[in-house]
Amino acid sequence: MHPSLIDLLPWLALPAAFALDALLGDPRWLPHPVRWMGWAIERAEPFFRRRIAGEFQAGLCFALALIVGCWTLSALTVTLAYKAHPLFGFATETILLFYCFSARSLGQAAMEIHGSLAGGKVDQARSQVAMIVGRDVERYQADDIARATVETVAENVVDGVLSPLFFAALGGAPLALAYKMINTLDSMVGYKNPRYLLFGRTAARIDDAANFLPARLSPLVIGLASHLVAGASARRALTTAWREGAHHASPNAGYPEAAFAGALGVQLNGPNYYHGVLVEKPYIGLGLGAVTLHHVQQACRLMTWTSLLGCGTAWLLSVAAHLFIASWF
Repeated sequence: MHPSLIDLLPWLALPAAFALDALLGDPRWLPHPVRWMGWAIERAEPFFRRRIAGEFQAGLCFALALIVGCWTLSALTVTLAYKAHPLFGFATETILLFYCFSARSLGQAAMEIHGSLAGGKVDQARSQVAMIVGRDVERYQADDIARATVETVAENVVDGVLSPLFFAALGGAPLALAYKMINTLDSMVGYKNPRYLLFGRTAARIDDAANFLPARLSPLVIGLASHLVAGASARRALTTAWREGAHHASPNAGYPEAAFAGALGVQLNGPNYYHGVLVEKPYIGLGLGAVTLHHVQQACRLMTWTSLLGCGTAWLLSVAAHLFIASWF
């Protein structure tokens, strides 16, 4: 018996959510679960620090409780929504998944910087790039700002698009939202400073583990997307990622960054100041050219095609998994 449209609704939530992100991005007037996650993290931290002796042990319980709690609440919400009515379940899962993706907002932020630089408004572009990077940018000139923008697009294509797609394909909205909690925890407590060195260690390690596979698979998707971007090189994207993907302070960020560097033919990364301290980082894309304003636009196109191909791949994997499970149970 052929499945009806109602039966297919759970399979359609992923592409529908991705289309919604492409259409709406991240309007500030919409309530956002990631902001609620941030609120929960802020409230939970002092509770776990007070109740559990030992910073590492407190941080371990804190991270696991928030991640498991987020998955449980999401799974309960989606399950009850589908039980109420398949269309209500579809709408609920689509909206929850929509909040997990940030392809449009990432591209918009980068193109706003591009517009400022194109208009000669370097001070404005410097302020804009300071909002999306964690380094000191006070001395940055136009080319430095363009390079930082391309690096941000490259690094965030995993955190903001490919990893959520990967977990959505494996476990729908609940697992994708659990990933967003992992990512938010890392961004808030995963620092190597006196306050979070021990307390935030578990959150940082879980984030590294969650992004391990998506980061290493990303050069394949980026390489494929390079065929669709004028001037980009798929061959160079793959070879640079293979050769230099591990040349980064982060265990995962180097792979998409190296793929972008190779695809666009530019040199990324290198030494940067963080809170007034010079941090020596290796260059990625050795021997390639300098980033110019044109490369910001190119990077956004590459990110868009990478996101679309990633969504298509994740959706096909999700459908294949559903069919495989249905054939056995």
